[in-house]
Amino acid sequence: MLLMFLLFGNVATAQDMIMKKNNELIKCKIREIGIDEVKYNLPEYSADVLFAIDKDKIIKIIFENGQEMEFEKEMTNPANYLENKKNIIKIDFLSPLTGNTTFAYERSLRPGRSFEATLGLIGLGVDASDRNAGGAFTKFGYKLIKDPDFYLRGMRYAHVLKGSYIKPEVALGFYNHDVWMWRDWSSSQSSQKERESVFSGTVQLVVGKQWIMDNAFAFDFFVGIGYGFSSGNNDYSNYHYGYSIMDESFPLAFSSGLKIGYLFK
Repeated sequence: MLLMFLLFGNVATAQDMIMKKNNELIKCKIREIGIDEVKYNLPEYSADVLFAIDKDKIIKIIFENGQEMEFEKEMTNPANYLENKKNIIKIDFLSPLTGNTTFAYERSLRPGRSFEATLGLIGLGVDASDRNAGGAFTKFGYKLIKDPDFYLRGMRYAHVLKGSYIKPEVALGFYNHDVWMWRDWSSSQSSQKERESVFSGTVQLVVGKQWIMDNAFAFDFFVGIGYGFSSGNNDYSNYHYGYSIMDESFPLAFSSGLKIGYLFK
C-alpha cells in the first residue's frame, strides 16, 4: 500500500517545466505548442484557466517524462534559412578602372553574421598613371548584419546575407611600381625613373548594404574609414589600390566600392 501511495504521489506531482531566457522556471502542464506560443496550466489554478507564453521567450521545455524540446528565436533560427544560398563569389565592379582586379568570397556563418575574404591583383587593370605596378593585397572582415529596429512575432531576414551591415576589416598589401625621382646634379635638375617596393596595411570599419536578387545575385555597396600605414612615399601617391592612405602625420585610410556577385550553396 505504501509503495502504491508513493507511486501515485509521484504521478500526481509530476510536472512539465518551461525554462525562460531570463532563467525563470515555470512548473506547469503543457497543453498546446503552437506556431508562435505555448499554452499551459498552472497547478495553483483551475484546469480551465489557460496561460500562454511567446516561444521567443523560451529556451526549452522539459517534459515530465524527461524529454526536452529546445526553442530558437525565429529571426536567428537556421532552420528558417535552409533554402538560402550561403556563399557568394564577388568582383569589385569598378576595380579594373583603378589598376587592379579584386575578387571576394563571403560565407554566412549564422543568421546575421558572415565572413568575407578579398584578394586584389594589382596591375591587372587600366594603368592610367603609368605606374607599371604589380602585386597583390588581401582583406579579411567579419560582417554584422543589422537587425530590424523593432521586432514583430515571426519576423525573419528576407535573406540570410541581405541587409545593411558593419564590418571590422584588416588589409595588407605589397606591390612594386615605377616612380620618378628628381635629382639635383650641379644645380641642374633632372628626373630618373626608379622602381619602388611598397608594403601597406589598414584597419578599417566598413559600412555598407547588400542586396540579394532571386537568391542568385548580390550587389554590395560599401565605404570604409580607419587607420593605415605604408612603407612607400605617399608624396607620389596615397592610393594603394585596395584603399587610400594619407601621409604619416595623419594616417587615415579610406576605401569604397561596388561589388557584384553570384550565390551558390
